[in-house]
Amino acid sequence: MAYSTEILQCDPSSISFTSCIPEIKSVTTLEAIQRGAKQINECQTVAFPTETVYGLGALALDAVAASRIFSTKGRPPDNPLIVHVSSDAMLNTLLPEGYTISRTYEILIRHFWPGPLTLLFPTNPTLVPSIITANQPTVAVRMPSHPVARALIALADAPIAAPSANSSGRPSPTRAEHVFKDLDGKLGVILDGGPCGVGLESTVIDGLHADGNIRVLRPGGVTVEDLESVLQRELGDSGDVPKVLVHRRDFRDEAIEQAPTTPGMKYRHYSPAVPVILLRTSSPPSDVTPTPIKTFLESLHNRVQGSEGHLKIGLLAPSDSPLPTNFTSSSDFEWQTFPLGPIADPSISAQRLFDGLLTLDAAGVDLILIEEIKEEREGLAVMNRVNKAAGEAIWLGPS
Repeated sequence: MAYSTEILQCDPSSISFTSCIPEIKSVTTLEAIQRGAKQINECQTVAFPTETVYGLGALALDAVAASRIFSTKGRPPDNPLIVHVSSDAMLNTLLPEGYTISRTYEILIRHFWPGPLTLLFPTNPTLVPSIITANQPTVAVRMPSHPVARALIALADAPIAAPSANSSGRPSPTRAEHVFKDLDGKLGVILDGGPCGVGLESTVIDGLHADGNIRVLRPGGVTVEDLESVLQRELGDSGDVPKVLVHRRDFRDEAIEQAPTTPGMKYRHYSPAVPVILLRTSSPPSDVTPTPIKTFLESLHNRVQGSEGHLKIGLLAPSDSPLPTNFTSSSDFEWQTFPLGPIADPSISAQRLFDGLLTLDAAGVDLILIEEIKEEREGLAVMNRVNKAAGEAIWLGPS
C-alpha cells in the first residue's frame, strides 16, 4: 500500500507532564500528536522522535499492527522489538501477574526513566504477541524522555512498539527528513520534533540472571560508567553491588546472538549505501603491522567497485583529530568531511554519527571512512555501531 507521507511539526517545548498526563499548549502540536495517536489506534505505523533516534511505532499488543513495522522496514522476523511506555502503570500492565520488579531494576528505573535505557522483563505471552519478542521469554521495555514520544504513547493510551524508523540495515534516523527520505510513501505520518538529542539507540540491559549482575546487551545512551556509579551509590553500603558486564567485552552468549532477545545483536546494521571503512589509529595488536597512510590512500581506488576517475570520499573524524588534514592534503580525491566533535566529548560523536553517515551518503560519496574513538562513556556505543556499519577495518600507521 502506498501512502502520501506527511511531516507534521511538533514543538517539544510546548509539552509538559503532570504526573504522566501530558499538557500540550501548542494547538498545532496537539493536533499533530492526536492525529498520530489516531493512526496508532487504527493499527497503522507512525514515525516519531525520541531522545535517541526516530522510531517507527505501532500498537505493541496487536500482532497485525506490529507486523506492519516489519513489512515497512523489511525487518527480519527474528529481530525483536522494544516496547515503549509512558508510565509505570503502563509498564505494570505488560508484566506477568504477581511479578515483582527487582531492587536493582527499581534503582535503574528511578534514575534513568524516562530516558534512553531499555530493560528486559519476563513476558506475558497471553498479552504480548510473539512477533514482538521473536518468540523469546522476555520483552524489552523502555520509557522515552522525549516529550513528543511520551505524549504520543499517553494519548494513544497503549504501549507502542518501535524500532528505528528506517529501512532495515540502514543508519538510524535522527531527523524527520532522514525518515522521509528513506520511508516516503511507506507510512502516513511523521511527527517532526526536531533533531534527536542522544543520537544513538538506547542501552539495553538484561538483569534477569540468577547472579544478579547487569548484562549490557547493547550499549547506548546510558553509559556503563553511569550504571556503575548509580549502583555503587545506591547499593555500596550493602556490599552487594551488581557487576555491569558488556556483551562481547566481558562475556559472550552464542545463544542470544543466534536468537536475540533484543534488537541490534544478530544482523549487520547502520550501513549506508556505500562501503564503510573503520580507521584504527590507536596502538595495534602485536601481530598487526599498520598500513602507512600513503599506502592506504593509494589503495582506495581498488576498494570501490567500478570506480573510475575522481573518487569522492566521505570522512567522519573527531574535529580535533590530525587525520583529516593528513588525508585531505591528497589531491587525488574529492573529500567531504563531517566532524564528530571533540575527542574529549564522545557524547557529541554519538549525537552526530548517524547524521554524518546519512549526510555523506546523500552527498553522493563513493566511500566513507570513519576514524575510531576511545571505547569510553558514549564512545562504547559509538564504536558498537561503527563496527556493525563497517565492512572492514584498517590499522593505520605513519606515512
